[in-house]
Amino acid sequence: MRFSHAIFEKNAVMLTAAVLLTVAVGGLVEIVPLFTIETTIERVSGVRPYSPLELMGRNIYVREGCYLCHSQQIRPMRDEVERYGPYSLAAESIYDHPFQWGSKRTGPDLARVGGRYSNEWHVLHMVDPRAVVPESIMPSYPFLADRKLETKAIEKHLKANRVVGVPYSDEMIAEARADLEAQANPQSDTEALMKRYPKAVVADFDGNPAKLTEMDALIAYLQVLGTMVDFTEVKPADVKQ
Repeated sequence: MRFSHAIFEKNAVMLTAAVLLTVAVGGLVEIVPLFTIETTIERVSGVRPYSPLELMGRNIYVREGCYLCHSQQIRPMRDEVERYGPYSLAAESIYDHPFQWGSKRTGPDLARVGGRYSNEWHVLHMVDPRAVVPESIMPSYPFLADRKLETKAIEKHLKANRVVGVPYSDEMIAEARADLEAQANPQSDTEALMKRYPKAVVADFDGNPAKLTEMDALIAYLQVLGTMVDFTEVKPADVKQ
């Protein structure tokens, strides 16, 4: 018996239902197997959850729309690697919700920006971008240095991230506020902080020790990007299956 597709062409409802069914089945066939393959995302030693201050900085980064002009995804192409550094691995974004990949760059990719510039440079860049990059079209964010960082819900924020798979321990959640304040104070005891969050950058990021600001948090986030693991040294044997 010959099947005629005219019935779908003449009936918008049936055509829509058929298209949705086809897309649904095709999507399941492509996506479901990925959840059964542990090597879909390489487990690279050194990648850790963000510290409370870094996490707050990331929230500000997303809130201000920085991701609209700056991607955090270096492609495996020669010109990309030569300009920005080793290409990005999926494991680098395993604790990002949402991830900061992208296909549009008005400004440079920031996947490896951590440690490339001083805290003072970042402060000046945020207050007046053209003071350090004359051709920049980036807007200014001087208010970040004046706005006090709101930290009252930091424990709940870590708990929410744990629900979606970020391995924050009970200890990390209980000490979240103390860790947040310690990271922005070079004079504090940071031994416990560094144990929980190796390679965290400790500094008075905005140069104002009297006040914990949104500028402190944002720069703490920028300074950790690409620094948790030396990806130039990552070899297949280092990837945990």
